[in-house]
Amino acid sequence: MGWDLVIVAAVLIAYAIVSGRLQGSPVTPAIVFVGAGYLLGSEVLDLFDSGLDSGGIRVLAEATLALVLFTDAASLDVGALRREAVMPLRLLVIGLPLTIALGALVAVPLLPELGLFEAVVLAVVLAPTDAALGQIVVSDERLPSRLRQGLNVESGLNDGICVPLLFAAIALAEVERSSASAGGVLGDLVSQVGIGAGVGVAVAVVVAVSVAASRRRGWLDGHWAQLVPLATVMIAYAATDELGGSGFIGAFSAGVAYRRVLGASVARRSALLADEIGGLLSAVTFFVFGASLIGQGLVNLDLATIAYAILSLTLVRMLPVALSLIGSHSARQTVAFAGWFGPRGLASIVFLLVIVEEADLPGAPVIVEVGTMTVLLSVLAHGLSATPLTDRYVRWLAARRERLTMENEETPPDPEDLMRRSPWRRSASSTDPSTR
Repeated sequence: MGWDLVIVAAVLIAYAIVSGRLQGSPVTPAIVFVGAGYLLGSEVLDLFDSGLDSGGIRVLAEATLALVLFTDAASLDVGALRREAVMPLRLLVIGLPLTIALGALVAVPLLPELGLFEAVVLAVVLAPTDAALGQIVVSDERLPSRLRQGLNVESGLNDGICVPLLFAAIALAEVERSSASAGGVLGDLVSQVGIGAGVGVAVAVVVAVSVAASRRRGWLDGHWAQLVPLATVMIAYAATDELGGSGFIGAFSAGVAYRRVLGASVARRSALLADEIGGLLSAVTFFVFGASLIGQGLVNLDLATIAYAILSLTLVRMLPVALSLIGSHSARQTVAFAGWFGPRGLASIVFLLVIVEEADLPGAPVIVEVGTMTVLLSVLAHGLSATPLTDRYVRWLAARRERLTMENEETPPDPEDLMRRSPWRRSASSTDPSTR
């Protein structure tokens, strides 16, 4: 473990040294860390030996997702969502369910080893998007604000929405594959979600009310304020887990309540450190993905796996997006652009690690193999295509913008209201003065 930590730290430092030079290039952080993980892992140089059975990987996955869920929820301002509601609400309310349904339907004939609900598990694993894999798409101000914010908000919220859906699908898949009582399993699921939501909200409300009172009295030091969200996530996750609930639901619910009590601006500023640490853990997670999942997850690679991965990134994503944007007055090119830039990244990797560690499913190896292939293709395809396709779309937009409707409905972003994300993950952070 000691040398593993040295290797991971050295890779982080090496990327930091050249990060400015690589910014804006097709070589994204995800490509670098996945590639470094694979090169240093057991498949090539065999210097990093933490396999999928390592308890440390589970801790990493859970800590990463808990922080991401909390900061996603705590950084969202409903006012910004209302101003830019045309695209994100359609993508989340219509596009996300259709993506899961279509993903499951495509998996049934292509992957007969999976049961119906295991196919649903796979579809949910690959439903969340991660805009960090095509960072320029949500940070380039040449693009319409509704498009940028739509993709940004979608990627910020769909992982939180998919957490209870994932556990529900896993529970149903376990019932399908065993003699377990459906009522008992679903009862446990409802209990986990209910306890998670209740404990998360309760913890965050107590903490946020205390913080607000301290701020009014001038007792709160700014440096210590940055530690409050981190401690809140730890309490919400651990307490929920000890009480038999879902720690992930607890973390997400805590973020929602924390923002609601303190307000979006205060919550976002106080969560800067938590967001940066979440970004650091995200980078390490991509490294572990390259070192462990790619080599061990693609042992029995076949045409069906490759076909599903390609369909997941194209038809399964793009058709639901097109259907969800009917009536939004978006041009076909805008619909295609939004449909393509639905990268699979951090949330999908963490979900795969959760399945490896916790789910008792006969089809788990197939789910991991297909999910790994899909994320790997997404890291490469979306990272390499982000800059050229954005430039091409901007040229098309400049020639026709006066004749367009949705693309001309610009809403000036309020820096105090925008969702703030770590530059590693997905964000318009480059447009937020508070991050400079």
